[in-house]
Amino acid sequence: MNDWTTSHDRVLAQRNAEGWMFLIEAARDLRTTGAIAPSGTALARALTEPVRALAPRPLAVLEAGAGTGPVTRALIPQLSRGSRLDIVEANPRFAARLRHLVTTHPHLAARPAQVTVHQTYVQQLDTDQRYDVIVSGLPLTNFTPVQVERIMARYLELLHPGGTLTYFAYLGTRKARALAASRAEARRHAAVDEIMAAYQRTYATGRWTVWANLPPACVWHLQRPLLSAERREPQFDGSRR
Repeated sequence: MNDWTTSHDRVLAQRNAEGWMFLIEAARDLRTTGAIAPSGTALARALTEPVRALAPRPLAVLEAGAGTGPVTRALIPQLSRGSRLDIVEANPRFAARLRHLVTTHPHLAARPAQVTVHQTYVQQLDTDQRYDVIVSGLPLTNFTPVQVERIMARYLELLHPGGTLTYFAYLGTRKARALAASRAEARRHAAVDEIMAAYQRTYATGRWTVWANLPPACVWHLQRPLLSAERREPQFDGSRR
């Protein structure tokens, strides 16, 4: 009982520390952090479902925008022998915490090279690797339309044909922004919504609502087509700015 209690207390302390760190980084730059709290367990599970679905085969997995690592911790135990996980995180303080997580995680004690943390932007990731699954934690609705197009194009480029991109968007942000944002900000957000809707129409294979998260979120799974069935890039109308 004492061992369990000590372990449980340690986990709670870690989560509290990460919550405070996430809040501090959000205060520094909410645009790139994207939220005021890390992803919850239910959201992490929904985001990592494609990895579980493909287990136990060896996989190449990319996580972009890992933050303090709540989704990373859900991914690591699912990595079969022979799999690899590349983590991309541009925030230097988050990247340092993720490296600590990787070096101390018990599942990686015998195979530390299985996971690599890259402090960079996914658009600038220098790799020839192609991935079976990409898990995105980037706050796409906080970026400009041009940035979103570049990120999504890079995701498709990095996926194997038939590979899956999984990402989330918080529920209710459109109405909240419409009430509080300037006209220019509202136009930017609408343009990003348009881009993502086009990708969803073209590539989506599933959508789930995760109510047990703060705030609730919608998880999307998009699939790059097989080479024999490649489709044209999503088309947008001329109203986007």
